Amino acid sequence: MPWPPQDATTAWKICHTIVSGVLPFLGSLRIEGRENVPKTGGAILSCNHPGGVDVVVLGYAAPRQIYYMAKQELFEFRPWFSALISSVGAFPIRRGEYDTAAIEHSIQLVRDGNVLGMFPEGTRNKGGPLGRPKSGAVRIAAQTGAPLVPCAVIGIPELHKEWKNPLRRTPLTVRFGEPIHFTGDPDDPAAIQRQSVELMYAIARLLPPELRGRYGERE
Repeated sequence: MPWPPQDATTAWKICHTIVSGVLPFLGSLRIEGRENVPKTGGAILSCNHPGGVDVVVLGYAAPRQIYYMAKQELFEFRPWFSALISSVGAFPIRRGEYDTAAIEHSIQLVRDGNVLGMFPEGTRNKGGPLGRPKSGAVRIAAQTGAPLVPCAVIGIPELHKEWKNPLRRTPLTVRFGEPIHFTGDPDDPAAIQRQSVELMYAIARLLPPELRGRYGERE
């Protein structure tokens, strides 16, 4: 099991320790490519989005603390829950609109040398094949110069189905791919779109063929 990141917040380390105690009873975790996450400096981890506890599993597997955008509604659920997710670095974004404050906060986090976690699909695919990407991750990479690290979390839907079965430990895999650097004009929408598609192909290569969807057509 991985150790909590040394530079993480206290709340992140506590949550990491709790997951270390619980996860062995639910699943067996395999982590590949942790060395591809930069040890220092800003970075954007870009992952498939099966949903549910994927943010927990990805965060647990990563060698550094991840700061996530989270839908505004989660911060309106209960005060204690809002305080909890804020303490581990989550921050709100209003879905369905261009949330300037959330984007600016994301850019500043990366420029300050933190790791931002994003799901380019923009919504949960519920364990299905990859969907079309939103351009947010690439836009932030273009504006900050930070690398995009493609990631894949595998086994989440099976974990959701089997977690109550005491005789079943669901195989889980987290893969971190080689960093990608934005090339081209950051103000060119076509360049942003091309890089967003390339990012999805990089994520797809980390997934089983049946989950690659439209991005499994080339190697």
